[in-house]
Amino acid sequence: MSQFSFDVDERTFPSLVLERSHEVPVLVDFWAPWCGPCRVLKPILEKLSEEYGGRFLLAKVNSDENPALATRYGVRGIPNVKAFRHGEVVDEFTGALPERAVRDFIERLLPSPADDLLREAQQLRRRGDLTAALQRLEAAAALAPDDDEVKRALAEVLIELGRLEEAQAQIDAISAAGRLDEATKRLVTRLEFARAATEDERALRERLARNPDDMEARLRLAKQLVAAGHYAEGMDELLAMIRRDRRWNDEAARKALLSVFELLGDDPLVAEYRRKLASVLY
Repeated sequence: MSQFSFDVDERTFPSLVLERSHEVPVLVDFWAPWCGPCRVLKPILEKLSEEYGGRFLLAKVNSDENPALATRYGVRGIPNVKAFRHGEVVDEFTGALPERAVRDFIERLLPSPADDLLREAQQLRRRGDLTAALQRLEAAAALAPDDDEVKRALAEVLIELGRLEEAQAQIDAISAAGRLDEATKRLVTRLEFARAATEDERALRERLARNPDDMEARLRLAKQLVAAGHYAEGMDELLAMIRRDRRWNDEAARKALLSVFELLGDDPLVAEYRRKLASVLY
């Protein structure tokens, strides 16, 4: 056993395979002591795990001792090697392949230089360093000009920097197939909210203090809040509008609220505010 190759069982599988596969690819070798081809493949996998020095990890599962794992992942013959990325099986093979074929299989899984830059950019963005994130993404785009994920990440950072026309250009450059992706649809919605956030929040609140029935000001404030990431507060303003006059401006508040739901995707706030919307409407 080494730091790059180790045994796992039902108890350790979540931490050693699923969690670690968010960092690097994890190959899971389902084997058994009585299996002749397993004894051929295993040293090849172990040798390559050392050679690659942590660019992928090798997790070995004795399928006789862990039948529930084998059943869960549809193991029908051994040796069966399943590759995990981000907690999911992304590729696999069955049987004792020669070393060259195993090496080719591994190479297809490894992150490209553009993938590494994208990961660095995402970490920088989470830390609030948008300028450095943008630099990494521009470098990634130079290496992988057709990568839709890089284009989406670029658009996200450009929106946060207020460079909306450049963000639109990145969205426009996404492939036809990529535009059907839910992540792209949410990005388009986010850009629409960012475009609407053109007024000073304090000025809008002052307008509402003077006239709580100023629906236009309340709608603009809601969009401003959503664009700034204050989703619950923005949705509260939209619900307040619906309570006051649900039909105002061709149900603009309800339509805006549905756009926020689309933007947030699977966020728990969506279920909460869908219930609130239903209680207001019905």
